[in-house]
Amino acid sequence: MNAVDYRKPTIMASVRRLKKDIVELTAQLIGDCIDYVEYFDNADEEKAIAIISDAVKMHNDAIDRANHPDGKDNPKLVKAHYNKLQEDFVKGIDDAYAGLEKLVKE
Repeated sequence: MNAVDYRKPTIMASVRRLKKDIVELTAQLIGDCIDYVEYFDNADEEKAIAIISDAVKMHNDAIDRANHPDGKDNPKLVKAHYNKLQEDFVKGIDDAYAGLEKLVKE
């Protein structure tokens, strides 16, 4: 994984790269949830599956939003759309990891 701070939205290089980042971060979160279930004896599988389910929904929504930008004719609106998408997705990933962290501490 590249050494990029995903919490700080940057100028988007391309929609293709954004979608790859979405897939990569979602896969990492799902993998971490599976690791939690596999390695902890007292793992709460239902809550881990709920986090995975939310991650998949968030992934699908983000990819859909990346494929259908608002205001295609206005570059400022397109840039704002992708910045908002990036902020929302990163916040969702952070929230999911906070939920997973809470499960690990239990």
